[in-house]
Amino acid sequence: MKSDYTGYDVLEKWNTPSFDHTTRAVLTARLHAIPQRRFFTEAEWNLLEAIVARLLPQPERADPIPVTPWIDEQLATGRGEGFRHDNMPAMPAAWRAGLASIDAESHRRCALPFVALAPSAADAVLRAIAANDVAAALWPTVPAQRFFIDILLKTAAAIYYSHPDAWSEIGFGGPASPRGYVRLGFDERDSWEGKERR
Repeated sequence: MKSDYTGYDVLEKWNTPSFDHTTRAVLTARLHAIPQRRFFTEAEWNLLEAIVARLLPQPERADPIPVTPWIDEQLATGRGEGFRHDNMPAMPAAWRAGLASIDAESHRRCALPFVALAPSAADAVLRAIAANDVAAALWPTVPAQRFFIDILLKTAAAIYYSHPDAWSEIGFGGPASPRGYVRLGFDERDSWEGKERR
């Protein structure tokens, strides 16, 4: 994604008071301990990778921020936000049903699986789902718009923006612990945070 913080790298703070041993351990895992597939089938994994590539395109990155592995890890370990929408099954079932329904919508609209769609067609399918412009019969278990916005998109964006490369692109200085933040007013930044190019 295009950044207005070119040249800023939050990891330059690695050996400063901004990061302690706990923060460095979490970041090391985030950067190097990418989970292997345990929950999704190979087809589900590939489908989610194709969806994430449209939601959070990263053409400028030689090594894109991994999103699918961390979603898979959450589902494999049963970690989540601690609640469930009243009209949704448990998260593992919701993810499987939602991905299957996205692929079914792709077949209905384009006569192709989602992974085979051109970028413009993939985007059109996802926009339709986000607008709840779907064939209801293809979504028997999960509501299309709720799955897309409240589960898939929200989870993918949260994982993306928990990565230091994403922090650098938005000028985020990393976790407030242990240093804390001093300037908390609107449009103020601490000296160790990224400076926006204007």
